[in-house]
Formats: sequence, structure tokens, C-alpha cells
Amino acid sequence: MAEKTPRRSTTGQLILTVTRACNLRCSYCPTAKDGWPSLTSQDAVQAIDLFTSRYGGGDIKLFGGEPLLVPDVVTAAIDRAVAEPRIRRIYLSTNGLGLDLSWLQRVRETPKLVLTISMDGTADNHRRFRRTLPGVADTYDHVLGLLPELLQTPRVVITQTIPPATAQAADANLAHLLELGFRRFNLLPGYYLPWRPEQLQALEASFQAMHDRIVHRWRSGQRFYLRNLFTRAPTPFFNTGLVVDSDRTIHPSNLGLSGALDDLREQTRVGTLDEPPDPETLKTAARRVNGLLHESLPEQVWESTQAVDRLLTALVERLYPEFFAWRTRRRGAA
Repeated sequence: MAEKTPRRSTTGQLILTVTRACNLRCSYCPTAKDGWPSLTSQDAVQAIDLFTSRYGGGDIKLFGGEPLLVPDVVTAAIDRAVAEPRIRRIYLSTNGLGLDLSWLQRVRETPKLVLTISMDGTADNHRRFRRTLPGVADTYDHVLGLLPELLQTPRVVITQTIPPATAQAADANLAHLLELGFRRFNLLPGYYLPWRPEQLQALEASFQAMHDRIVHRWRSGQRFYLRNLFTRAPTPFFNTGLVVDSDRTIHPSNLGLSGALDDLREQTRVGTLDEPPDPETLKTAARRVNGLLHESLPEQVWESTQAVDRLLTALVERLYPEFFAWRTRRRGAA
């Protein structure tokens, strides 16, 4: 979301792309998946130790691809982060296929760990753009098979992806996810895609309906958490911080995940796990990211991304007064 949102900054972030491998081929996902190595458990521990000793620590995000395809690496990263007092939170993002009861128990027992599951809405809308590889289970059915346990697990956030073709159904999809019992969300409209004017209009209308739905819940005393209220980023969608890619190279942004932007990786590379940059070099490189993106992307894609981000930022800024009012009421009732 746009940087002007006055909440937590993205400094103090370690972004670990533990693997590029994935068991899905979602049509809206830009990640280049084939032919890449994965980090080892030793790599993950080395990255966390570097993050705390040289950059001061903070939050860790475990990304892919699909991180749970390399569960030993994820486990090693979580174990090291739990033992390190300079790590505040560990965010694990997954499509859900690797989850089982033992992983949910791990989340329950690890207060630092936040589990983020990608779900797009109703079964039809969720499956519409999510293509599985041969022999891979249906993600919607798998997640719903764990639903009773998921609803008893703290710190589970649903990332609701909103591609252009289903923008008009975004509020209905949110309503469906709420009906399933989920209460914690992150909204992710399709960035770095060409949006037509009518699709942007549909997204704006859906965001208004979602605003009204969220406000109604807060005013009626119901719980609803929206992570977008507490995050900001200098670059839409991509994460900025100490980024360790699956080949052990270090960058200020994970924009190189996109196959269409792979040629930018050499321009953003500032070191490796064995030859890491100093903090000032990393910050200097981060300031160049938006310019590189603008120069490299087709104009329609860049303009669409800016338009989508403005709509999301406007939604969040309209929600702030209602959120603070809801929080004040809850504290007063406590």
C-alpha cells in the first residue's frame, strides 16, 4: 500500500524467499518458479543472524513460491527467530496446501508466528485463477478441511487476492470468507497487471461496499482486523528491507520475484549472504527501486498499479476514524 499511510514502516524487515517452487500456477502470480534453488536450513539461520547483528532485527517474512514445500527450512527459520529476542514477529505466507494439524499447533504454541493464508473468496472465484499442478489437491477444499482447527488458531490472517476479472465480486467474496468464520484479513488487489477503466471502476465500487461492511461490523461491536491498516510500503506489492532471494543473493526489494522483472535483479543486487552490504548501501539501493520499476514496466501496467494502490490507500484512510472509534469503545468496555 502507498507509503503515505501513517502506520508502521517497513524498515527492520528480513524477507526470506525460502524457495521459488510452488505447487500452483495462479494466472495472476508473477513469480518466476522454475529452475531456481531453494535456501537451506543453514542459509535461513545465517540470514537471521545477519539480520539481527548487522541490521538490528525486527520482523521476518517467509515467502515463496510456496514456503511449506521446504518445511525443514521454514522450521529452522522459525526456531532461530523464536530464540532471538531481537525478532518481533515471523510472518509465514502460504497457499495452505502444506498446512496440517501439526503446523496449526506450531502456530498456537509460537506467539511470534503469524500465519497468512491466500484465499480469494467463494469456491468458484477462488478456483478461477488457481491452477494446480498434476496430482495437487484443491486448495479451497484443503483449507476448508482444516476450518474448525483454523478458527481455533490465533494469528491467522486471510490474504484476499482481488484480480481485475473478479473486482466486481470482491465484497461478495469478503462476505463469504466472513461467513466461513475468518475475522483477520489482508486485501491484495492485483498489482502489476493491466486494469481496464471499467475494472478499476468495479474495484472502487467494491471497496466502497467493503468499507460499509467493515464499518457496520465495528459499529455493531464485532471483531474485524485489517492488516492494511498497519502496514505501509514504498513500493506497491513488493517488500522492501533486507531481501534474501532463494539463490542467497541480497537485494533491497523482492521485485526480482517477477519473471517479467528478472533482468532488474542484477541492478538491485547488493551482495550475498557471504558478502552482505552495509545498512547504508541497502538503503541507497532501496531508493532506486521505484525508478527502476517505472522505467521497466509498460506504461499501462505502471499506471494501473498506481491507480489500484490509490484506491486501496483511499479505502484504508477512510477506515482509520472508524477503527480508532471501535478501538476506543473496546478499551472503554474492558
